Amino acid sequence: MFTIRIATALTALFCVVGEVQAQPAAVLEKAPSASAVVAPAGPGSAPNYVLAPNDLLEIKVFQEAELDTTARISADGKLNLPLIGELLLGGKTVQQGTRLIRDRLQARFLVDPQVTIRVIEPAKRLFTVLGQVQRPGTYRFPDRETLNLIQAIGVAGGYSRLAAPSRVTVKRVTDGREAVFKLDAKRMASDSTTKAFEIAPGDVITIGERLF
Repeated sequence: MFTIRIATALTALFCVVGEVQAQPAAVLEKAPSASAVVAPAGPGSAPNYVLAPNDLLEIKVFQEAELDTTARISADGKLNLPLIGELLLGGKTVQQGTRLIRDRLQARFLVDPQVTIRVIEPAKRLFTVLGQVQRPGTYRFPDRETLNLIQAIGVAGGYSRLAAPSRVTVKRVTDGREAVFKLDAKRMASDSTTKAFEIAPGDVITIGERLF
């Protein structure tokens, strides 16, 4: 009887050991390290997305919740962040902005900080066409696409009969300063060697009138 009990106990022990060995290897894996953190998915998470004034950003620093920020980029392209103050993010890509914040934090406060930027509400990308076009007004950029001067004039219905395509001005505000570009749209349209002029959000395009 005693021998039977020992045999039964040994059998039960072998069964338990077998169950432990049969557990999936995944349960033994470690939690992901900080370097494995990935930015949340979404259109504003693309590394080459260009940040713009009025973009609403969510900025997170891994394991530093007090540094997490949700804020909108100001009209001059700046954003105020805990510890490091104002940074110029407008005009930078998500990747460039992430690197800038990370470098500032690392230089002053943290060792190898892991930073993610997500655009949770993109700014409305608008441009305005005035003067001698068929439909003067303010228009929205096509989603995730660039727009050149000739295309922008087309969006506004093309030239009126009084238009002077060689007399076009574009006003643009960059870092709080206004710049005025005088352009010859007629030459751009007829000469394939002339570089296209890319329109930026906020640009005001004015088509001049013919001089009689």
